Amino acid sequence: MAAHYHVIPWAQADAAARVRARAVVTNGSTGLSVDELATLPALELIASFGVGFEKIDLSAAHARQVRVCHAPDASSQVVADHALALMLALARGIPALDRGVKAGGWEALRAARPSLRGKTLGIIGLGNIGHRLAKLGEAVGMEVAYLWHEGTRGDGYAPHDDAVSLAAASDVLALTCPGGPQTHHLVNAPVLRALGPAGFLVNVSRGTVVDTDALIDALARGVIAGAALDVLETEPVVPDRLRAMEQVILTPHLAGRSPQTRIAQHEALANNLNGWFERGEPAHRVRPPA
Repeated sequence: MAAHYHVIPWAQADAAARVRARAVVTNGSTGLSVDELATLPALELIASFGVGFEKIDLSAAHARQVRVCHAPDASSQVVADHALALMLALARGIPALDRGVKAGGWEALRAARPSLRGKTLGIIGLGNIGHRLAKLGEAVGMEVAYLWHEGTRGDGYAPHDDAVSLAAASDVLALTCPGGPQTHHLVNAPVLRALGPAGFLVNVSRGTVVDTDALIDALARGVIAGAALDVLETEPVVPDRLRAMEQVILTPHLAGRSPQTRIAQHEALANNLNGWFERGEPAHRVRPPA
């Protein structure tokens, strides 16, 4: 970006620099608050590097007529791939089996593990990532259900009006929805009870979608069979109890990271900035809040 724009790191931007700034580049996890927005009187564009924008104050931006943009489909396939890998590893117990064999075990580790074929994959967030995960689930022989909301395109999958109903119908509950206030702790104790003692939870969305305390309690008491989490409410800090659980798989919020997606995110960012400053419209605008 420095070849085309005057770029100032946020930490180095004094009051004079913020007064002049016409665009801010951030991401969903960092966002831009209403207080930060107030320090940017000339701001025209907030560009999120990546798909997420949950910590950008959309209402405040819209009130100021500041455009918000992101990279809506740059990492969808690799996130869906990662979710499938977590589902398979969780169901088949791959991490524990790997550790056991490397420690010298064999026969005692050969207990039967569940297959995903014939099971139901429940998806919360049937958007770009969710649709790709649904196709992958079908490819390994799963039925697909999803949480319906207005505007969701179901493609013949089984809709459910609430998360408890969806969890009750699912063997694996996968989260591919946006973060933010609307999905905060959407997966809570009642949802986990509905998922049941043979059910698995997979989260590749945002840590805030899951009530962490309720999840740890459900795992400890066998309310659900296991969880695979790429994201956490407390990240990068990992709760000690989660670290100690054999039925939990953890990855460090990298589901969307690959060389290809990084290039696609850079291209989307460039197209958004250039689109705004050259043509008056970013390439991938986030719709204003209702």
